[in-house]
Amino acid sequence: MNIAYVATEDGDIAPKARGSSGFMSRTGVLLYGVLSYGVGMSSLFWMILSLAGLVPMGLAGVQVSNVLLASALNIALLVAFGVQHSVMARPWFKARMTRWLPEAAERSTFVLSSGLVLWNAIAFWQPLPGIVWQVEAAWAVWTLWGLFGLGWGYMLLATFAIDHFDLFGLRQVWLHWRERAYEPVQFKRRLMYRHSRHPIMLGVLVGIWATPVMSAAQLTLAVILTAYVVIGLVFEERDLIDNLGDAYRAYRKEVGAFTPWV
Repeated sequence: MNIAYVATEDGDIAPKARGSSGFMSRTGVLLYGVLSYGVGMSSLFWMILSLAGLVPMGLAGVQVSNVLLASALNIALLVAFGVQHSVMARPWFKARMTRWLPEAAERSTFVLSSGLVLWNAIAFWQPLPGIVWQVEAAWAVWTLWGLFGLGWGYMLLATFAIDHFDLFGLRQVWLHWRERAYEPVQFKRRLMYRHSRHPIMLGVLVGIWATPVMSAAQLTLAVILTAYVVIGLVFEERDLIDNLGDAYRAYRKEVGAFTPWV
């Protein structure tokens, strides 16, 4: 996850990046960043639409008839996403990756890898028999769909409350193309970050659980992603403390992880 925070940036007076490469090389990195962004965001939006029942999962058309094997495959697909997401966000992995990859493309590579792993899960996702719950009352159905939209919308807005384009690698490749030095975003409380340390993850949790019809397959997804969020945030908090020190320790004491009280 490795969530960043809002920064002020003045591109007109930014120093020229050290070791700037040629125009064609910089353009290649920029196009790579744009492609990575497209892959990452398209997989995310496809998953959201599939949870809403608007587009199908299992695009590869491969179905396992045995329920236990199908469940195991779904779990493996989600675990692969969690492992990729967590390992590639670790500082030691980033340091090794930038030995052979342009530093400006590091974040885009993370976004691209996340998108490909998520697309793989979407392609090979297995339907499972059984409905865990199904809400019948109209007011409850509309309430849950409202929470569903609110959760995912809140998640998206939270990415802009920090720096959406830095979070998804576009700012890095753009500055590289302009031969401007990249400066990491600075810690700053803004909008929902005044009341929640991890609003992106809060939006995800609301989005995956708020549904009037919870199938067995969706329950698998909700449980595994919830476990990933809880475990992943432990490492995320450690990284933030290492990077921000006392400023983040004070922030933790004043603001809850998900809400002001939780």
